[in-house]
Amino acid sequence: MSLLVKSQKQGPDVVRLADGTLEYVGFSAHRLSLGESLPLSAGSQELCVVLLSGRASLAGEAPVQGSFNWNNLGERQSVFEDKSPWAVYLPSGSQARLQALSDVQVAVCAAPGAASGALAARLITPESMKRSTRGKGANTRYVCDILPDTSVAHSLLVVEVRTPSGHSSSYPPHKHDRDALPAESFLEETYFHQINPPQGFVFQRVYTDDRRIDQAMAVENNDLVVVPEGYHPVSVPYGYESYYLNVMAGPKRVWQFHNDPQHEWLLDL
Repeated sequence: MSLLVKSQKQGPDVVRLADGTLEYVGFSAHRLSLGESLPLSAGSQELCVVLLSGRASLAGEAPVQGSFNWNNLGERQSVFEDKSPWAVYLPSGSQARLQALSDVQVAVCAAPGAASGALAARLITPESMKRSTRGKGANTRYVCDILPDTSVAHSLLVVEVRTPSGHSSSYPPHKHDRDALPAESFLEETYFHQINPPQGFVFQRVYTDDRRIDQAMAVENNDLVVVPEGYHPVSVPYGYESYYLNVMAGPKRVWQFHNDPQHEWLLDL
């Protein structure tokens, strides 16, 4: 199975992970023009709706609080602006509709939800998100925790990362594919990539210790990389800037990773 899902250049669906590809993680990204809308139905899943760019409103109803309506969300026109996004958490049983107030890009992150009525829908504001810098030198990247394991949810973990030109990211290579806490947790993952300028590309490799999986991919703007298991570093060529939105989920909602021992020496540099 190819772990690279190519994006669509036109139409409302930018990219979509086919149902059943992963056990825990679902993902889709969409483009809307002013006045268009996107229906959202959580069913047995929970959703994190991330407004990547543009302005929108979102209204609907959820089992705990009934109806909700959040208006005029969105402060950035590009994921490469130094701003956190707006997002909405929708628990299982929710129904909603996102209405575009400008040209919009939106991501819908999905994972198994708690029993209907166990959690409430909520707005996740930019100021509530922790921002941090990871790495050093040419391994520096900038992280925004949208839905970390310190925030209330049943399965979902969502984070976005900007990586400068010529830098590496998700590096040294690490994995989280064993349910062996406290040493390591099992989390499937997807990477939704954007690139600035958009004609660029980045490289991502996904590999396991025994090389049952070993795929190196040239990833273009709006492509999706699937990480069912294994290490998954990213490299950004000179002249281009990288953005990716990570979605993770597994049997336990804990992010505990294991570095590839062959490359862990890089942490001492």
